Amino acid sequence: MLDYRAHTFLAVVRAGSFTRAAEELHVTQPAVSQHIRQLEAHYGCTLFSKTGRGVEPTDAGRLLYQALDAERNDEARLRAELDSLRGEKDARPPLRLGCTRTIADYVAPRLLARHLVRHPGEHVLMRTGNTAELVALIDAGEIDFALVEGYFDRGAFESAIFSREPYLAVAASGEQTASITYLLDQRLVLREPGSGTREILERHLAARDLSVDDFAGAIELASIPTIKACVAAGAGVSFMYRVAAEAELARGALADVTPADFAVEHDFSLIWQRGSRYADRYRSLLREWIT
Repeated sequence: MLDYRAHTFLAVVRAGSFTRAAEELHVTQPAVSQHIRQLEAHYGCTLFSKTGRGVEPTDAGRLLYQALDAERNDEARLRAELDSLRGEKDARPPLRLGCTRTIADYVAPRLLARHLVRHPGEHVLMRTGNTAELVALIDAGEIDFALVEGYFDRGAFESAIFSREPYLAVAASGEQTASITYLLDQRLVLREPGSGTREILERHLAARDLSVDDFAGAIELASIPTIKACVAAGAGVSFMYRVAAEAELARGALADVTPADFAVEHDFSLIWQRGSRYADRYRSLLREWIT
């Protein structure tokens, strides 16, 4: 159980200011300063450094924040589980997960359908967003873990691989080519900035000294079904995980035109806060999902 000094510390990190943290906690600023000094004395290190607008955590402060924030979120879930024992029929807290949009649309339906057959009484709450959005939801304690396709801070989050997915170039018709340069005269139909699907593309283009601007043009659409419909109508070429295009590839509405020098696979990963006491539960759940 976190004490008042830990809650003060977490509030200062979130607010970036002793004054704003004091307002949030409804205490005086000197009280906030005293709580932080007590923590610094306890741990024997400086936790904050001053900036032009307030304060920011030192390396030690960031490490402490990671540990205390995970403990705070675990405490909230533990309290919910204890409260459920006093409720009706062992009503456990919901399974609160996040999924990036590709996973939400093309993996989660099958995954959660099987899960609910195995656990018919389970209450599931699923949130969708890009990886950065889901990481923020985990930090805020609004979800417990997430299945993501994008990159995340491995220092702050533990992870386990759910699957390794081929990443394809697709078009209305055509054949696989030798080099990505053969596709540059095409218009690119792609997801919005911040999406995991686009981030993978941008990173692998950059590794070849290319960018999305090197294509003949670009259309940004925040919907994979819409992207697939436009590409199938001949609007251009797109890049996506095979799992998102399997149905269209099978019936010939889309063709796999992935260049030989752009053969990419990427992990779909389950992530949770590093240091969480529920880590073994999340790993066990993942093992169940992949069997």
